[in-house]
Amino acid sequence: MPVPTSVESLLNDQNIRYDIAATPVGADNQPLWHDQHLRNVGAAKSVLLEDSRGRVLAVVGADTLLDLNAVNRQMERELRATGLEDVRQFCDSHSLQSVPALPKLANLPTLVDRRLLDRESLLLDSGDDEQLLHLDRKDFQQVLEDAIICDIAVPLAPLEQDSGAANDSEQILGAVKNFTQLRMQQRLEETLELPPLSETAQRIINLRVDPEADISDLAEIVETDPSLSAQVVSWAASPYYSAPGKIKSIHDAIVRVLGFDMVLNLALGLALGRTLQLPKDGPDGYLNYWQEAVYTAATIEGLVTVIPREERPGFGMAYLAGLLHNFGYLILAEVFPPYFSQYCRLAEANPHVMPQTIERHLLGVTRDQLAGTLMSLWSMPEEISQGLRHQNNPGYQGEHARYAKLVFVAKRLLLQEGVGRGPKLAIPDEIFTELSLDPEKARATVANVIESAAELDHIALQLSPA
Repeated sequence: MPVPTSVESLLNDQNIRYDIAATPVGADNQPLWHDQHLRNVGAAKSVLLEDSRGRVLAVVGADTLLDLNAVNRQMERELRATGLEDVRQFCDSHSLQSVPALPKLANLPTLVDRRLLDRESLLLDSGDDEQLLHLDRKDFQQVLEDAIICDIAVPLAPLEQDSGAANDSEQILGAVKNFTQLRMQQRLEETLELPPLSETAQRIINLRVDPEADISDLAEIVETDPSLSAQVVSWAASPYYSAPGKIKSIHDAIVRVLGFDMVLNLALGLALGRTLQLPKDGPDGYLNYWQEAVYTAATIEGLVTVIPREERPGFGMAYLAGLLHNFGYLILAEVFPPYFSQYCRLAEANPHVMPQTIERHLLGVTRDQLAGTLMSLWSMPEEISQGLRHQNNPGYQGEHARYAKLVFVAKRLLLQEGVGRGPKLAIPDEIFTELSLDPEKARATVANVIESAAELDHIALQLSPA
């Protein structure tokens, strides 16, 4: 299969010799995900940037993080990643699937990370997801004739190392001290300057550990919070659950539709989610907080049901882990407001990089560490604190690892289906095995979730502030 015509013309005009490297096939007889393949081989990739003065192309290794601050220092500009829709239009106009890692494309000024020139030969994103360009160093240097060679990227490998939960408190306190210039205080929640738990959330947490609690106790708590009550009824009345008849009360929602465990965890997730304000800024193309929460929880709900009954983790805990999985994002925006905007711009410029890697680069601490630690301080169940803390650590083998792995699988399945913005990466076979989860049933589950997108979006809209 030939490379895209616009790329072929560019290479031929410069008399550049190249080979085509086809994307290899994985164990399932399907080509590797493009993001995964680029990262595996450290191929060169491009990012479109722009400001009021126009566009710039940045070429870096897929195994590195594009440092937007370094780019702007070099260019003496205020560049940020081009919006997703504009990138799609650019690709469509050149008959491309992605932006090729080639200078002079569309005659854009180009910056190239110096590390790429250290390689004897290079693989480059060709603009076609099923193949890469292979050039030797001499030919690549010829392509770079008018490009600016500079240091604009940071290796990903050190940033992806999880130091383990034992160091979380120390790293969080250090990050807070470094970036807010606050004194270290004795208690982490004081240092983080987060608002206290609402009375509703505290009552629900207490209800969780009460062996005598029943439907009436739960209904009473939810009904005393008009906003929460309306949200639970709206959830139960959603077409997603296809409940017959009208939902008349919280008691009705519990008994007839959602069940005690579901409403208990749903109410707790909603109460905690309202503890912090949703940030007004955010990376372009990412789902908003409640959309991501609802899609992930719904996916986990489906995954648990296809796990053999004797192997299933607790449904309520798994659902709650999905609903709260991105709570660290809210903490990040609350605790580090001057740096949250920087995080957003870096995330836009590095769609091939997981958010936690960017957070380590920028802050030295991740949203997962913040969320796991705060959940422990708020006396949330260990299944939740560990599930949130290790959701991006598939090698974690602690007592409650199944909850973390369920969130990991749900998020990757959704990204593979184009829900949200981030790299499309494979799910290791051993994760499915550890969860006793059939990969085909898992994919069918997320397909059902995607088919219900309209209903889930309606639920998320009801949860979001007006």
